[in-house]
Amino acid sequence: MIDLHKQDGLWTVTLNNPDKANALTGAMLTELAEIAESATEARALILTGAGKVFSAGADLAEARAGLATSDVWERLSGAIAALPCLTVAALNGTLAGGANGMVLACDLRIAVPTANIFYPVMKLGFLPQPSDARRMRALIGPARTKLILMAGQKITAADGFAFGLIDRVVAPEDLMQTAHAFVSDSLAADPGIAAGIADLCA
Repeated sequence: MIDLHKQDGLWTVTLNNPDKANALTGAMLTELAEIAESATEARALILTGAGKVFSAGADLAEARAGLATSDVWERLSGAIAALPCLTVAALNGTLAGGANGMVLACDLRIAVPTANIFYPVMKLGFLPQPSDARRMRALIGPARTKLILMAGQKITAADGFAFGLIDRVVAPEDLMQTAHAFVSDSLAADPGIAAGIADLCA
């Protein structure tokens, strides 16, 4: 359910369970965390999904059984955020719930126009992961973070771009081409330079 493709320093990670809207199980999250933790040799990483939804968030049955409060979410987002290479989330569709964490941990986010973003923790009765709220607040400010987390509002890709949550909105057929364009300089550069710039931007 997680596909990993490595080529010339580029790691492409694809959530591949489209029949279930790429809902995340504990096993999938653990595999994603292990991939991120081992990606220190990558020169760039792209995270995307198969089908028309990036991820519906946690598998609901597993969420109710304890996955919603598991530390594996923080393990995954922390591993992505710690990578020295450029990381890009290419949102092929809607981003929901806890799946926001891995996307917020990426350096850049691009989305197709039909993507909606929401994180209905208030409605479901869970707290968001601590780093998710912090990273969202750093990107879009406290009021808009509360709009999503406390008011439970869905935002469109266009609103996400206006807020600063999304860096580029592109047609579906241009999504991966744009992601590859974003990482092309990093792939061609000395990894030490890329890591140094990442440190300066932290």
